[in-house]
Amino acid sequence: MGDLGSAARTLLEKCMGAKAGESVLVVDDDAGNVISAALIQAATEMALEPMRITMAPRQRSGQEPPKSVSRAMQGADIVLMPTSFSLSHTNARHDACDAGARVGSMPGITVDMFTRTLTADYERVAERSETVARIMNAGREARITSALGTDLRLNIAGREGVPDTGLYHAPGAFGNLPAGEAYLAPVEGKAEGVLVVDASMAGLGVLPSPVTLTFREGRVVDVSGHGADQLRANWAAAGEGADCVAELGVGTNDRAVITGRVLEDEKVLGTVHIAVGNNAHFGGVNNVPYHADGVITKPTLVIDGTTVIENGVPRF
Repeated sequence: MGDLGSAARTLLEKCMGAKAGESVLVVDDDAGNVISAALIQAATEMALEPMRITMAPRQRSGQEPPKSVSRAMQGADIVLMPTSFSLSHTNARHDACDAGARVGSMPGITVDMFTRTLTADYERVAERSETVARIMNAGREARITSALGTDLRLNIAGREGVPDTGLYHAPGAFGNLPAGEAYLAPVEGKAEGVLVVDASMAGLGVLPSPVTLTFREGRVVDVSGHGADQLRANWAAAGEGADCVAELGVGTNDRAVITGRVLEDEKVLGTVHIAVGNNAHFGGVNNVPYHADGVITKPTLVIDGTTVIENGVPRF
């Protein structure tokens, strides 16, 4: 499989720390998924025990997979999820990690993204991610501004920054692939201000023009611009809490580029992303079957007086 096969082997060896004899479960929702096929082939060549489950596609990110899939995830050493929508923020993923599985989530990943981003120096990605997570851990307030009009304040006191390093070798380890961010769940009910998302938004792809979200007491009270009606419909379908601030994230991967797929977009070095919806599995309390990130380019991010990013230029 050429570059695809090489990338699959790199993922298993380097990112997941796979060892001969370990079980690898690939969960997807497309029988023709060539990335899944490459992962299964690489796992077989590495003397692992691979298995693949193809389920019906979910309707949105954060929606639970079937119970049979959840049970299978709990029984595997390594779980890889190249699905259409994200299973990251689900009880199924959380329970699999609690059972000791090492989980790599890859919602919306393409062959180009797969082969390109796995060439990143993940030791350096890990170093950047851990540095930002330490700044987050020590902080009480984060302020994001931009030339396009973003001015959003988030209470982050007592919330733990999570470094998404791309190195998932310990039992229960979890993250996205491609990796490269540090993130946390801001305190619910405290977000105040305006967020102008200019790069991409989950479910909307690359934005031809910005979408503006206004937050009061932690939730969106107004949304305008590109895709506003679609976002309102998504929140209504997902139910109470879907429009609540869920995540502050900082991209740390220098090989990532804006593609319209948030899996990669949110990892772009020098960007910030804000999500609404579910944050119950990384330090928050909002458990809703929905999670959507919006990515901002050229932001300035200041945490308790420390400039983390200045007009899109990392200071870490």
